[in-house]
Amino acid sequence: MSVSVYLNFDGNCKEAVEYYRSVFRADPQQIMTFGEGPSDPAYPIPEEAKDRIMHTFLDIKDMRLMFSDIWPGMEFIVGNNMSIIVVDKDMDEIKRLYEELKEGGKVDMELQETFWSKGYASIVDRFGVCWQLSHEE
Repeated sequence: MSVSVYLNFDGNCKEAVEYYRSVFRADPQQIMTFGEGPSDPAYPIPEEAKDRIMHTFLDIKDMRLMFSDIWPGMEFIVGNNMSIIVVDKDMDEIKRLYEELKEGGKVDMELQETFWSKGYASIVDRFGVCWQLSHEE
């Protein structure tokens, strides 16, 4: 299991990642935009979202710091723009964490299969902490 911090930005993620890459002398990583993700005609990607960063990361010392831009129109509050991501190879553990963290909290994205994970969820727990859970094979 690994636990990382996930930082969100409002359209300036690429600039922030380049800044942190330079500061920490980290190797550049692949940057995926929302426009590069799979398309679904039922949910077309708005033009203003296509160049926003969907996901990237930097490995800094022994920690992986993950980044993305928020979806256009989502509320962005500095201080609430980070979450803790738990990545695990054990799907049963992901399911257990999901069930426990959602108690008294708010589910932003139900545990489900996505194109990047067999099981992914986003939750704000009862203490207001934002969590992402992701199954990684």
